[in-house]
Amino acid sequence: MKIIAMIPARYDSSRFPGKLMQDLGGKSVILRTYQATIGTNLFSDVYVVTDSEIISEEIKSHGGKVFMSQKTHESGSDRIAEAAEAIDCDLVVNVQGDEPFTDKESLQKVLNEFKNDPENEIDLASLMIHITDPEEIKNKNSVKVIVDQRNFALYFSRSPIPFSRDKTVDTKYFKHKGVYVFRKQALLDFTKLPMKMLEASEKIECIRYLEFGKKIKMVETDIHGIEIDTPEDLINANKHWKTN
Repeated sequence: MKIIAMIPARYDSSRFPGKLMQDLGGKSVILRTYQATIGTNLFSDVYVVTDSEIISEEIKSHGGKVFMSQKTHESGSDRIAEAAEAIDCDLVVNVQGDEPFTDKESLQKVLNEFKNDPENEIDLASLMIHITDPEEIKNKNSVKVIVDQRNFALYFSRSPIPFSRDKTVDTKYFKHKGVYVFRKQALLDFTKLPMKMLEASEKIECIRYLEFGKKIKMVETDIHGIEIDTPEDLINANKHWKTN
């Protein structure tokens, strides 16, 4: 089974412009992410997929592989699908460019789901983490997921799901972590499917898969990681880098 990793990388960001080129322990965030992904030794190849000459030059100058997007894309999945179409592989792993502390253990757990799926029931798989902080549960930037008894995703939302009407029930909440592993065909299918009301309303791209009957296997992890979405996140990431 040939497995490749792709890191979609936009230079512009509404909340933190140019964040992928910010300094993290002496190297840019995107270079840290790229090198950490290679360092897992889980992939046949690792590519940064971007439409930015600045990011492209940053990766190439350190010997990395880059695919330059030729089209305008609405999502990271669309961006990496353009690149994956021409590459011979079985699985495509979408690693977020703003998560430089790539966790090998969690990635391996997700990949193992495909190795234990002889019927090819799984179209894509992702990570979830148990959360208990009421503020994080209510936070609209924290995407929650509910699953069935086999840990296949039922729905994703920015709202607190499930809604805890009966306070005597031990309600558990899980946050979706934005690492995806796709069967190549499922990824290519995504680009041909139109955005429908639920995805448009929530602004969560993986809902599109659910709306069209694709099966998403969720794997629980207890490793939170650090996402760099704001200047404050970058400060915390640098502190984490110095102490690890």
